[in-house]
Amino acid sequence: MKFYERLDAIMKQDFGARGLLSSLPASPLAQTALSLSQARHAILLTGFPVRLPDGSIVGETDGPSGTANLAYALLETGCRVSVVTDFVSLPLLEAALALRVPSAELIVLPQNEPEPFIKELVQRVKPTHFISLERPGKAQDGHYHNMRGEQIDDMLTDSAAFLSEAKKAGATTIAIGDGGNEMGMGAFRAEIAAGVACGETICAREAADLTLAGGVSNWWGWGIASLLSLRLGRSLLPSEETEARLLRQVVLAGGVDGATREATVTVDNLSLEVNLSVLRAVAGLTVDALSSARKKAAKEAVLQQAEA
Repeated sequence: MKFYERLDAIMKQDFGARGLLSSLPASPLAQTALSLSQARHAILLTGFPVRLPDGSIVGETDGPSGTANLAYALLETGCRVSVVTDFVSLPLLEAALALRVPSAELIVLPQNEPEPFIKELVQRVKPTHFISLERPGKAQDGHYHNMRGEQIDDMLTDSAAFLSEAKKAGATTIAIGDGGNEMGMGAFRAEIAAGVACGETICAREAADLTLAGGVSNWWGWGIASLLSLRLGRSLLPSEETEARLLRQVVLAGGVDGATREATVTVDNLSLEVNLSVLRAVAGLTVDALSSARKKAAKEAVLQQAEA
């Protein structure tokens, strides 16, 4: 099995039995790697709200750490990064970025009239890439929904304009999700409607240029970091200790598990150890690929010297 296939298989482990991943085509990893190798400025959007039993609204643990890891990897390649979220998830992003990549720019969406703000931001930044990671996407009915099919319009700032404005600006759009109700996941409408609970209702209506689905959206922060690691020739992945600290900081900042709505060090009801086991697999694959690349380069250098 080749590198892209192995990485995709790791990302698509369905520990939570979400019902979507087995029906999806292979992720466009070669296209994603090639596109991001040319990235100059990326806007990263995240933040999924959760309503607690007492009626308060907080951000979930899936999104902040994955976005922080993605921001770190892109910055290491020389790409400028602007991270965007709304007030609900702001404390979580502040905590994650402070630990992983404090130099990243963090922008907060205004609660009132966000569309003009989004248009101005895209025109000013002129991004080459727009990446949404675990951000709600509007469904066919014009509303946002959680995994239970409930409308959540009142829980977040409307950010739907980002996808269309980014495309108008010529940016490559990349969507990352795990359930089908995330921004840009419309490319998988048939699979989401057939295999996901409430899929017909919650599926995002718009499609990004490139769509990456996984067992947990956070994991693609590692997945894309792995792709970029091969470009740079060194690992851009966090250590397991750093990842554990990231998740703990997000919870301390007010984050809750989106599936259980509890302030635990879990993501989508998956334990820290399960999440770290996925990171371990990605790290091992990345190390092996880097080693193979170095051996191949050394062999080619010897052959070139012999021919000289």
